[in-house]
Amino acid sequence: MRRLQVLGLACAFGFAAFSATTPASAETTIKAVGTWGNLTNYTKHEGPFWSKGLAEATGGKLKGEIKPQTELGLKGFEIMRLLKQGVFDYAHGVMGYVSAENAMFDGVDLSSLAQDIGTERKVVDAYMPYMAKKFEEIYDSKLMQLYPFPSQMLWCNAEIKSIDDLKGKKIRTYTASLADFVQGAGGTSVTVAFAEVIPALQKGVVDCGITGTMPAYNAKWYQAATHAYTMRVGWGLAFGAINMKKWKSMSKADQASLKSAIDKLTEEMWTETATEDSVAVQCLTGKDCPIGPVGGMKLVTPSADDIVKQKKIAQDVVVANWAKRCDDECVATWNKVVGPIVGVTAKK
Repeated sequence: MRRLQVLGLACAFGFAAFSATTPASAETTIKAVGTWGNLTNYTKHEGPFWSKGLAEATGGKLKGEIKPQTELGLKGFEIMRLLKQGVFDYAHGVMGYVSAENAMFDGVDLSSLAQDIGTERKVVDAYMPYMAKKFEEIYDSKLMQLYPFPSQMLWCNAEIKSIDDLKGKKIRTYTASLADFVQGAGGTSVTVAFAEVIPALQKGVVDCGITGTMPAYNAKWYQAATHAYTMRVGWGLAFGAINMKKWKSMSKADQASLKSAIDKLTEEMWTETATEDSVAVQCLTGKDCPIGPVGGMKLVTPSADDIVKQKKIAQDVVVANWAKRCDDECVATWNKVVGPIVGVTAKK
C-alpha cells in the first residue's frame, strides 16, 4: 500500500521515484513540494520561486516545478520521509511535523520564548548548523533554509481577558511545545487538523485554536472565533531541504547557484513575515482591512502581568518538558547556542 502511494505521488509529479539516480544531464529540473497552497508562504514565495524565480535567477540553467502538499493530499509528517525516498527533490515543511522524529528540532521554536521576530531570527541562525546535521543523519537531506510563518497566537470563541482565562479551556495545538504551553497555562491541548478548526470552534470541540496571524485571517477563523489573544506562542517555523542524492548529483556551480537563489528567497520570506502580523491583526480585529473583509474579533493584548506569567510557563513547563524529551547532548547544545539568546537554561 505504501509503495502504491509513493508511485502515485511520483506520477503526480510527472517523474519516477528515486529520480536523483538519473544521469546528471537530466537533472536541470528540481521538483519540489510546498506547504499549504492557500497561504502566503506558498502563494507569494514557494510557488513563484520554483515555477519561475529559480530559472530567472540562474539564466535557465536550473528550473523548478512545485505542487503544494494540500494539492497532493499529503500530511505534514509524511513530507520528509517521502523526500528521503526521492519521491521529490526538494521539500518545504513545518518544523513541528518533524519534531516527533527528533525532539531537538523543537528547540528552534519552543513555545513563547521568542516574543519578537528579531529574537527568533537569532535563534534560527545559531541553531541551524546543528539541525542541518540531524537532517542529514535522519532524512539523508541537506537543510537549505529555515523561515517563519506569521507569529502563532490564540483565537478563541470565548471571552479572554488575560492569560489566566486560558485555564480550563480546550485549545487546538499541533506541536508538543505548544501543548506544553497550554498545559502550563492551565488549559487542555487538543489535536485538530487545520482545515477542521472552524467547525471545531463552532461545535465547542475546542474553545481556542493556535495558528499564525495571516493563516487565521486567510482561513477565515473569524467566522467562529470572537477573541484574538495576541500573545506570541510560536512562529510556526518552516524549512526547506533537498534530497542529498539530488544535491550531490549537481555540479559545484549549480549547487552554488541554487544556494544563492534560496538564500535570497529566505530573506524575502523573513521580511514578508515581519510585516504580515500587523496587517493580519488589523484585518481580524480592526475597523478596516487593506486586503479584504474585516474579521470583527475583539483584540486582547497581553498585559505586563501576562508576560511575567508567560516567562514562568516558558521556563518551568515548556523548556523543562522539552529537556525531558531530548538527550543530554541535545540539551547541552541548546544551552550553549540558544539559551543565552532567550535567557533561559534547560535542565534535565
